[in-house]
Amino acid sequence: MPDDAAARAAAEARAAAEEGSAFSHAAVDPDATAAYGADPDQVIDFYAPREVLSPGGGLAPLVVVLHGGAWRAPYDRRHVTPFADFLARRGFAVANVEYRRGGVSVPGQGAAAGAGDVGPVAGRWPETFDDVAAAMDALPALVREFLPQADSRRMVVTGHSAGGHLALWAAARHLLPADAVWRIDRPAPLRGVVALAPIADFTVAEKLDVCGGACRQLLGGEEGFTVRLPYADPALLLPTGIATTLVQGRADTVVPQAVAEAYADAAAKAGEVVGLTLLEDVGHFPLIDPAADACAVVAEEIAQLAW
Repeated sequence: MPDDAAARAAAEARAAAEEGSAFSHAAVDPDATAAYGADPDQVIDFYAPREVLSPGGGLAPLVVVLHGGAWRAPYDRRHVTPFADFLARRGFAVANVEYRRGGVSVPGQGAAAGAGDVGPVAGRWPETFDDVAAAMDALPALVREFLPQADSRRMVVTGHSAGGHLALWAAARHLLPADAVWRIDRPAPLRGVVALAPIADFTVAEKLDVCGGACRQLLGGEEGFTVRLPYADPALLLPTGIATTLVQGRADTVVPQAVAEAYADAAAKAGEVVGLTLLEDVGHFPLIDPAADACAVVAEEIAQLAW
């Protein structure tokens, strides 16, 4: 159908332009970097607030950023450093977390069952989760040492795409199964979570083949997916009791709107209200692109929870 083909071509062109814009910004070096473990990927970059917006010139709210990239090795924290700087220029203290991601190909863990060696694989089990839990636990002490301008009592976690999943998961650790090593006894001391185009419901994401089967790869393939889902899927870890907002572009073809809506629906069934901000004519990448209006919306959503 010519009309459908034209619409698809236009959508692809817009998505490519949005991605190009988001990745066109030079990386911004942090003010400090600290390790939370021995692995080279177990580090956090800190950005001091560029201006003081707190009443009376007090400490700034702390925004923890978890980057996306389908939990795959080629996408590290550097691609969200312009976003971290954008938040710092709006008066936030920022912690940009790195974590271990998937590396070499594994037979049978490709985008489709039986696809053979396709790589890099999405994430590592359990290392990706080990790192996010360890980073969150280490943050209060590291912030006191490396980011004294921050008020860790006013902490908001945000993440984009796969990082949005990790942000939601980090806020739900008190709901993990009793035998999970990452479980904590009480809700994390967060002001809230702002998840940006998050991979928030693994079952729906797999049905839509989000990021080439990344959720299944993250959990170790077909067998691991079934067994590990209760330990990893935010849609199964509700209600968190922590204020949560999802920001989603309606034109997102990478992580479609249906994934965020599925999480919001699961939250409602669990008795929790989750905010869902849907942005017209916005795809996947403008949410972390300082040049895009959508990024300003994200900063406002964070401010609503942080201040």
